[in-house]
Amino acid sequence: MSARPIAHATAPAPRERGIWWRAAADFLHSRVAVAGLVMLAAVVIVALAAPWITPQNPYDLLQLDVLDARLPPGSPSSEGGYTYWLGTDGQGRDLYSAIVYGLRISLGVGVGSALIAAVLGTLVGLLAAYAGGRVDALLMRLVDLLLSFPTILMALMILAYLGKGITNVVLTLVLLEWAYYARTARGQALVETRREYVDAARGQGIAPWRILIGHVLPNCLPPLLVIGALQVARAITLEATLSFLGLGVPITEPSLGLLISNGYQYLLSNEYWISLFPGLALLATIVAINLVGDQLRDVLNPRLQK
Repeated sequence: MSARPIAHATAPAPRERGIWWRAAADFLHSRVAVAGLVMLAAVVIVALAAPWITPQNPYDLLQLDVLDARLPPGSPSSEGGYTYWLGTDGQGRDLYSAIVYGLRISLGVGVGSALIAAVLGTLVGLLAAYAGGRVDALLMRLVDLLLSFPTILMALMILAYLGKGITNVVLTLVLLEWAYYARTARGQALVETRREYVDAARGQGIAPWRILIGHVLPNCLPPLLVIGALQVARAITLEATLSFLGLGVPITEPSLGLLISNGYQYLLSNEYWISLFPGLALLATIVAINLVGDQLRDVLNPRLQK
């Protein structure tokens, strides 16, 4: 008579029931985390509501007037329709409208590249940990090679070949970010693949891909979520740097980095607002994401909890 299989051996749930509820409760009990979450939610809502809360579409050339270029904050428009509360840039764009629309591009590039890199890197890491041997060695040497080069230098080289454009920027960020997820997923998966529930699943003839996705992956998610939150901030910063250097998004679709770059040449003439306000918006976005990411790391890593 054959032995009855262990019921919990194939359960894909995390090892500790309620871990996500406890993490959410700990996260919401932190004032720093709540402050970061509120800031991030405000930034996202403002970016999504850009067409309804801005007096001007900065991408529509028909709405721009060169007579309104480089006006200080609080100046009325030449047509008298509205007030430029944050001033205008060198092209006559309402700086408030340009910042709000620039947030959409920066967040879209950061979140989009982080999600694609997370999926690609996680799959590579899981495959390396499960397969082992030469496959593991080959994939990890590729990861080590990518992580050994300076990120900004690699980004400049790739974009110099691909050219400007949001799609090319996202592709470049994905090529530079997936290795971080792969290394993290592989390290966590190595621990999980040696546990009894994985051995039991193998003994029952479950397909390897089902073991990886349904059994190993759920227990690898906490560190990957932390890496993902921090990589979004890193991607936004890198995109702003590339746009500031003139290799990011085109001038017709200005992100925050490009807005800062446009005002850099006017700093010596005391027209500070053209770079100051986009810089403050970029700083607030990065700080909000980092606050959320740091607190996620604390609540999802028991060794960091008091």
